[in-house]
Amino acid sequence: MAQIRSVKQNLINKANTTIVAVTAGACFVVVFCIVSSVQLMGQLTYQNRVIGAKKGALSTLKEDLAATDSLTNSYQAFINTSKNAIGGDPNGQGPQDGNNAKIVIDALPSRYDFPALGTSLENILTSQTQKIQGIIGTDDAINQENSQTSSNPQPQPMPFELSVNGDYGGMQNVVMALERSIRPIKVQSITITSAQNNLTMTVTAQTYFQPQKSLNITTKVVK
Repeated sequence: MAQIRSVKQNLINKANTTIVAVTAGACFVVVFCIVSSVQLMGQLTYQNRVIGAKKGALSTLKEDLAATDSLTNSYQAFINTSKNAIGGDPNGQGPQDGNNAKIVIDALPSRYDFPALGTSLENILTSQTQKIQGIIGTDDAINQENSQTSSNPQPQPMPFELSVNGDYGGMQNVVMALERSIRPIKVQSITITSAQNNLTMTVTAQTYFQPQKSLNITTKVVK
């Protein structure tokens, strides 16, 4: 009798061991499947983000290529005109001549260059009959080095002062010449004095330069 009970107990213990082993194996399989599924879903989500970013970059590239073609056509139409924007000859060498692209560059230079401004003003004034007394300004190129490029460039002022001698009609011609200048000139004040039948006109004004636009090309990490 005792022997029969011992056999039954052994069978029960063996069955329990088997059940525990099977349950443990099943739990391991379930946990492994859950962990693997989470990792696979994470990889799938990441790959979808990568694919989405690539599609967005490709779409932007196609738009940029189309914009490049349109810009090229617009540029050619802009420079291939019979007269430039200020009525000069696109192929001439005079102060009002040059194609529109050259005029734009001369009108709004990308650097603070006061000597070049002085030369430009001299060219304007020497075409008049007035005597140039002086062109005064500040050569501030060193302090403006940080403004040479910008991701969102805005026109920056270049103040100056000029003085000329002559008659009243000549003074009017100088003002009109400044108005016709390729460079944008904002006159802030005009002072006219007279001595011994000779007029002296002092003009305080400012022109502008616009820093180059910098292209910030960056890389994006998809996380």
